[in-house]
Amino acid sequence: GGDIIKSYYLLKETPDKKAGALLAVVFDRFIGLVALVAITATLISVRYDFLSQKPETRNLLWLLLFLLGTSIAFLLATFVISGFKLLHSLPAHFPGRDKLIEISAAYHLYARHWRATLVAFCASLVAHLATFTTFLFAAYALSAPVPLVDFFAVMPVERTISALPISFAGIGLREKVLQIMLNGLCGVPEAKAILIGSLSFLIILVCCLPGALVYLFYRPSGVVERVRLREMEQEVITVEHELGEAE
Repeated sequence: GGDIIKSYYLLKETPDKKAGALLAVVFDRFIGLVALVAITATLISVRYDFLSQKPETRNLLWLLLFLLGTSIAFLLATFVISGFKLLHSLPAHFPGRDKLIEISAAYHLYARHWRATLVAFCASLVAHLATFTTFLFAAYALSAPVPLVDFFAVMPVERTISALPISFAGIGLREKVLQIMLNGLCGVPEAKAILIGSLSFLIILVCCLPGALVYLFYRPSGVVERVRLREMEQEVITVEHELGEAE
């Protein structure tokens, strides 16, 4: 929903730069994935023995490694497809072709502006670590003094698994992962570990409320009345298809 709204507003505010508007949102997600992969790979390499102490935590770690490997394979595949210009050989109805075209265009655009790309990557690292810190302070608020390095080593497991599209906003998954990891590795009581997940989510939700107010009251240029999310989604999909056909 958030990506649809951002794409729609950017399209309306920059009608003569539709491709750039969509690429900005695509690259925002893409650079976030790259930053999370970098953090996850670093923390796992440093704290693998710690994370794999118990059978339950080891299972979650293996799941994380599978997802990490899949993400890296996806990144490499998009690099190869973009670098060797293989998009034109894909059938017109190939699943995800339009998205691949957007990602390819983003590669070429942001590679030419590598300084801005590097700043975006660093900002994404800070954003991920800020989220980790939110969870850490929630743990401290609930009298669970987990060492910072241990807690940060657990967070990529929670962040990645709770992002899987099998529950609404990660509710339930987040709490279960923290229950297993914090209890098994750091000795945090199970009930308190669940509370850490719920409290952190609540804090992040409250911080997102200004964005909800923007959605309710903001009117992009040329729009008279508030547009429903479904209508936004349809318009964004239409523009993506048009750009894909043009490519």
